[in-house]
Amino acid sequence: MSIEVGNVVEGKVTGITNFGAFVELGNGQTGLVHISEVADDYVQDINNYLKLNETVKVRVLSVKEGKIGLSIRKVESVNKERSRRNNRNQQPDKTFENKLSKFLKDSDARQKDLKKNQDSKRGGRGSTRISANSSL
Repeated sequence: MSIEVGNVVEGKVTGITNFGAFVELGNGQTGLVHISEVADDYVQDINNYLKLNETVKVRVLSVKEGKIGLSIRKVESVNKERSRRNNRNQQPDKTFENKLSKFLKDSDARQKDLKKNQDSKRGGRGSTRISANSSL
């Protein structure tokens, strides 16, 4: 099996550390999936995403001096993009006017909530504050 940058290959997780996971690719070659390349989300504990001896698909990011950099995240993002494109082709696009109308409604609702929130902090509408220095 040829390991070239950009290829998607399948491998088995052989080791997990606090900075990433080692994946055996075959032909006795092992690569590292850095913790930042495991998922699109923030990964605090890699054990929540990967298990020992689990088979995973990885994309080869780099091959330098015998070290192979891998990514699980890049494989998943390509799959998500393909499904997004397929869904886009199946669903009719909303027109610009519909999108603008929805945005304006959402914006108006947010503005009303914000104004109501500010008015309640100021003591409501129509109320006046009497300070110690003002005369009645």
